[in-house]
Amino acid sequence: MKMLRASAVFALLFACSQAFGGTELRSAELPSTELSPRSFELAVESGYLFGAINPPRDYQIGAEFLTARVRWGVVQRNVWLRGYNQFYVSAIAEPIFRGIENHYFGLNLGMRYNFVRPGSRLVPYVSGGLGLGWIDSHPEIPGGQGQDFTFNILSAAGISYELNDHWKLNAGVLYQHLSNGGQTDPNPSLNLFGPQVGVTYSF
Repeated sequence: MKMLRASAVFALLFACSQAFGGTELRSAELPSTELSPRSFELAVESGYLFGAINPPRDYQIGAEFLTARVRWGVVQRNVWLRGYNQFYVSAIAEPIFRGIENHYFGLNLGMRYNFVRPGSRLVPYVSGGLGLGWIDSHPEIPGGQGQDFTFNILSAAGISYELNDHWKLNAGVLYQHLSNGGQTDPNPSLNLFGPQVGVTYSF
């Protein structure tokens, strides 16, 4: 009798599991929130920078960048730091519209972090890097850069807008510091701030 009751209970449980088994979504059917940004990016960016923090002269500079970025690490957790790192290399060309010198060319290497919210096309970012370059110095003019070779520091913050899977627009603010690291005396250096816009292709 006990064996018969046990068999009846087992049969009932099996029937219930079959009847309601179709209500559970398979793992492949569940909506995915996994962050999987593309591995590489190429960006063209342009800015207009103004001399600040006691500049030797009234400087205004056009800042043109051609940048390659490589994804390096993803934070998947659903916290405010959700996003991904990128390592970047930028080629810099800067006509000097107002100031002692006329142009600056350089390279900058650094990191960028992108903050990604689920379902949002807006992606805030921050970045920073170090580099080197060459300016057509005029050390004979008071306030001019002491030599052609300089170091540069870049930092930026802004927002990207994802148009589709490949194209993004971005707008932000940029800070740039130019200095020869004390290799000449005086070393006036330059501190520059201004807006920056750009377009990015991801692949």
